[in-house]
Amino acid sequence: MATLLITGGSAGIGAATARMAATRGYDRILITYSQDTAGADKVLRDLAPTGISAQAIQADVTDMSAITDLFDQVRSLPDAPLHLVNNAGIVSPTGSLQDLTPDRVARVFAVNVFGAIEIARQAVRYMQDRRGGHVVNISSAAARLGSPHQYIDYAATKGAIETVTIGMAHELAADGIRVNGVRPGLIETGIHAKGGVPDRLAQIGHTPPLGRPGTPDEVAEGILWLLSDAARYVTGTFLDVTGGR
Repeated sequence: MATLLITGGSAGIGAATARMAATRGYDRILITYSQDTAGADKVLRDLAPTGISAQAIQADVTDMSAITDLFDQVRSLPDAPLHLVNNAGIVSPTGSLQDLTPDRVARVFAVNVFGAIEIARQAVRYMQDRRGGHVVNISSAAARLGSPHQYIDYAATKGAIETVTIGMAHELAADGIRVNGVRPGLIETGIHAKGGVPDRLAQIGHTPPLGRPGTPDEVAEGILWLLSDAARYVTGTFLDVTGGR
């Protein structure tokens, strides 16, 4: 049995992973959120009928003291392996290279890279001190596609996360901690609206070889497989959930 911590768990892929994990043998599920209190509350309501211990914790991943407070709460729980889904992330409005001002780029990196690394650092410290665990870092197909004229800065953050994932996997293998990544493609979540293109999937959702966008549940299946014993010989690997894109 284990505890599952999902950052950015109030909507989209994070919320789908929490709901699915409630049927996969976890003792407790913790989700974090920054501002979406309503979304976090809905996830907890959805989990309530399962009887699983679930908690939503407000934590801005750009605030290092908030991350420390988060892990203080994790350490107050009964000892158990900790599985981390490092999912919190943002995009800025779509744009081209000339739109990538220093302030914009710094904001995206603060959440998607600096926050993710600190979350991983503190989670791994817990895993090493307690009873183990595994990590799935959420990347994106953008890391290899580049997202020209859309989100080059977002793509760059996901490239950084992939480098971190490889380094962590090699460094932590001797501790029995597996670290993998998932690359979602065009997925039916609210991130497209946050990027200023709410109809993006209507425009290009048909372009993957499988001819449609993916669902958050389809990504969640991959995440939970990588965390499970079924993937016990898998580390330093990236699973594309992209419909072939």
